Amino acid sequence: MQRAPRRIGLFGGSFDPPHLAHLALARCAVEVLALDELRWIPAGQPWQKGHLVASAEDRLAMVQALVDTLADPRQRVDRREIDRAGPSRTLDTLRELQAEQPGAELWLLIGEDQLRNFPSWQGAADILAAARLAVAPRPDPADGPPARPALPWPPELQALARVQTLPMPVHPAASTALRAALAAGGTAAALSASGDAGSALLAVPVARYIDSHRIYRGT
Repeated sequence: MQRAPRRIGLFGGSFDPPHLAHLALARCAVEVLALDELRWIPAGQPWQKGHLVASAEDRLAMVQALVDTLADPRQRVDRREIDRAGPSRTLDTLRELQAEQPGAELWLLIGEDQLRNFPSWQGAADILAAARLAVAPRPDPADGPPARPALPWPPELQALARVQTLPMPVHPAASTALRAALAAGGTAAALSASGDAGSALLAVPVARYIDSHRIYRGT
């Protein structure tokens, strides 16, 4: 009997900082896509972004602290983009993994906002040929389960697209808002405290790291 190919997810991003919405997406992707492995890949120098606030090593440590809370051997942190010289490009990472894991089925985890902007990615067609896309939606909870998003892409990219929307609820955590709250004098510990409505935005180990290293203060 022919063995099914390994299913590997790639979860890249700046993770500046990593938060509980990232965790929810990872959990959903592993289960819904039946992934054998999910790699969290912090970017070293994101080519589409400017300066990141936290250093690469701090972001790597925070991602590791978040992944450790899962105690899931299928999920691991991959530091290749931090160690790679020059801008971090998704296509370079996909090509490396194709060489390391021949025959594996690769899934790229992205948000719906990234999906809309996907045609601007370097090597967009080659990325679509190498990997399927798993998309975290931004639906209105009152609208019911999210549908596959419309793709305002050039026809040649639409023909290559293999997209699956993940059935997950919206989580309020966002890195930009977290940085702003911390820069304004808030503590990460407060943002990791969960009220009656489950309002935590950061995992406790990540919050402890941010406060102990005084990251995002006054930025």
